Amino acid sequence: MFQGRNIHYEGSDRIRGLGAGGIGAMHLLAQRTGLRAAIDESLRLLKVHQPYHESDHVLNIAYNILCGGKTLEDLEHLRHDEVYLDALGARVIPDPTTAGDFCRRFEAADVEALMAAIDRVRLKVWRQQPEWFFEEAILEADGTLAETTGECKEGMEISYHGVWGYHPLAVTLANTGEPFYLVNRSGNRPSHEGAAERFDQAIALCREAGFERILLRGDTDFSSTQHLDRWDQAEVRFLFGMDAMPNLVKIAAGLSERAWKRLERPAKYPVKTQPRRRPENFKEQVVVERGFQNIRLDSEEVAEFEYRPRACRRPYRMVVMRKNLSVEAGDQVLFDDVRYFFFLTNDLDTAADELVFLANDRCAQEQLIDQLKNGVHALRMPVSTLVSNWAYMVMASLAWTLKAWFALLLPEEGRWGEQYQAEKRAVLKMEFRSFQQAFIATPCQILRAGRRIVYRLLAWNPWQRVLLRGVEALRLPLRC
Repeated sequence: MFQGRNIHYEGSDRIRGLGAGGIGAMHLLAQRTGLRAAIDESLRLLKVHQPYHESDHVLNIAYNILCGGKTLEDLEHLRHDEVYLDALGARVIPDPTTAGDFCRRFEAADVEALMAAIDRVRLKVWRQQPEWFFEEAILEADGTLAETTGECKEGMEISYHGVWGYHPLAVTLANTGEPFYLVNRSGNRPSHEGAAERFDQAIALCREAGFERILLRGDTDFSSTQHLDRWDQAEVRFLFGMDAMPNLVKIAAGLSERAWKRLERPAKYPVKTQPRRRPENFKEQVVVERGFQNIRLDSEEVAEFEYRPRACRRPYRMVVMRKNLSVEAGDQVLFDDVRYFFFLTNDLDTAADELVFLANDRCAQEQLIDQLKNGVHALRMPVSTLVSNWAYMVMASLAWTLKAWFALLLPEEGRWGEQYQAEKRAVLKMEFRSFQQAFIATPCQILRAGRRIVYRLLAWNPWQRVLLRGVEALRLPLRC
């Protein structure tokens, strides 16, 4: 099929093309939401604004990532692209050295001010959402290791499994996949350090936005038992994993068989036509043939009991899931194994099996962190100090936040409301690379006429009409 042979390249003086044509929509989004003004009002890092303002530096890093850049060095390609500069109405943009110097100007209070400015804009975006959006906010926290091979980075430490680097904390909103607070920490710090305080910040933000209910969710490192009574009194629902400590395992093992209920997991997706035959498991065949040890799940069951953590004044509901496993070698069963998983909650109404499914949904945050790490490349730690890398992390993650805001501001009313809603959900759940390919990597001709910057589309893809609908929506004033 690929039979083209006589291929030639020619330059053109008339056509000024830009491969990342979708960047204009992101720049329009930053303007219409007031993000640029909010950043300039909150940050005071430059004594003289010649020629750059603080918002220029912040958006420069975010736009670099949206256009496919992975490091600060990729800014060098953009600053020499005259069409890119014309598309954004810029005469010049900061080079990699200047961008790194800007990161090193940050103190911890400045990073907090930047995150607060983004939160103020976030509230504006949320106000455009329908009423059902505010039924419940699901807040999650987790830590991740950001390895670095550098030896001169201040604040780096060795982690619990021997990797040098940092250990950032991420507090996110599961409803939209937005990163609320990213906090950089040394690599030897525990996962839960500072999480309760960030949870409190996120709760206050969601209360201000008008969410009716709030759910805190986290794994065993984030149970924060000394804060549970306070959150319960504030009518905040929580669901935290708990370590399988000997006393909990003893209580679970002592429950009568009547207390256990078989856990039936729903299908991953509805079958629209006819169910297909499951493909042959070749990996399983190799495991059996070579006699490797294998652990097979036989069944899952759930039960519950009251439990009062030592740091709490009152008991809470402990949901326990029992996994019945078979340990095999080849085709022979060696022995049966039982493992327990515990979930502590103050929710007394939801069924135990539904709480287990709700806790399992936390894997979506792990996918979000993976996107921030490997899609957005926000955790590359390119600068020399802990705080400067924290600042870069927040500015780079703004690229993902702009993606989420663009999805949230897509209109979903009208004759094709159901289709618009499905497209909005699809854009919100897109991986970052897919979003880049669908919306940013749109070839355009850049024209400047009549005090307008015109992006003339030069190619087509299935998401183009969604892009154009989003741009039209951004031209309308936001609801106060």
